[in-house]
Amino acid sequence: MQQFLYLLLGAALLATTACSQQPSREETATTALPAFQNPLDVEFGDPFLLDDGDGTYYLYGTGGGAKDGFAVYASTDLVNWTDRGQVYHGNTEDSWNESAFWAPECYKIDGKYYLFYSANWKHNPTDEAENFHIGVAVADAPTGPFTDIQNKPLFEPGYPIIDANVFQDDDGKYYLYYSRACYQHPVESEVADWARAEGLFDEIEESWVYGIELSPDFTSVIGEPVLLLRPPVSMDDENAEWESRSVTTGEVNRRWTEGSFTFKHDGTYYIMYSANHYAGPNYAVGYATGDNPLGPFTKADNNPVLEMNVDRGGDVTGTGHNMVLSLGDKLYTVYHGRTQPTGDERVVFMDEIVISPTGKLTVKGPSTEEIPHPLSK
Repeated sequence: MQQFLYLLLGAALLATTACSQQPSREETATTALPAFQNPLDVEFGDPFLLDDGDGTYYLYGTGGGAKDGFAVYASTDLVNWTDRGQVYHGNTEDSWNESAFWAPECYKIDGKYYLFYSANWKHNPTDEAENFHIGVAVADAPTGPFTDIQNKPLFEPGYPIIDANVFQDDDGKYYLYYSRACYQHPVESEVADWARAEGLFDEIEESWVYGIELSPDFTSVIGEPVLLLRPPVSMDDENAEWESRSVTTGEVNRRWTEGSFTFKHDGTYYIMYSANHYAGPNYAVGYATGDNPLGPFTKADNNPVLEMNVDRGGDVTGTGHNMVLSLGDKLYTVYHGRTQPTGDERVVFMDEIVISPTGKLTVKGPSTEEIPHPLSK
């Protein structure tokens, strides 16, 4: 009997020693992380990454195999992604929308998941070629199924709109940011004058970013839209050169300000935005800052903060439509781009954002070499 008790005590001691030598849960999570390298293995445009708060991340975007709707990919390590299928289906007999399903953003609020997106409205009495509007759908899980809150767009501003982004301020108020599409929006500027004089284009259409307060139930807007960002009017504006490259290279007669994302850092409101043709190499990202969620915003003097790197020996082009994610004490931007191996397909990148003590924002990208894992401590 005594010998048996010694055996039990010995086994218990060995088990205790073995447990004490095992790494902690935090250490295991850190050491078990796979190598992180861009681009991610997901073919999405306009990516949006949701941290569900339980260790799982969900990636939404334009395309990704979805037909008339949106798909989602899931990951616990931001490297290995699983296709969770199509989570929203549009262009049905009962839906308000019919085509051009773009730029989904998913927010977890009070246990529900809200999907803001752009699509063409079936209601088109004047037969417009671009009839984009913003819809809102809700689900009980990040993998859907998402159902529209109401069978109509969120609101009708009187012009086609895309690229919805939602920001909640410290006082609990919600704000919607969106881009007025370039369609039938010719704007006079020194760039337009130059393009005519060069024989490139007769007119230059522009897209502008607006903001408006959003009702807490996400079924309507409050007040009138406020113009926040537009392409520079003067050619000597410090942001005119990079924001006009699609025009000055003869690519297309449009200047874009789109794909905006708003966040707050140390009391300052940052709004990031994309310019130039989304399907071309010049797509790039800049930012502006302000003291209020509806501006006025001042564009930064170090724009663009994210652009193609082929002139620096890299192979990335078309970087844009980014969002910002906080992971621990760091900020990361998720965006789409193209590389020589991926060709015309838009793929997802994730790079660190750094904001200096003076408020200057920079992006450590586009990167294609192995970088520290975003989830590492």
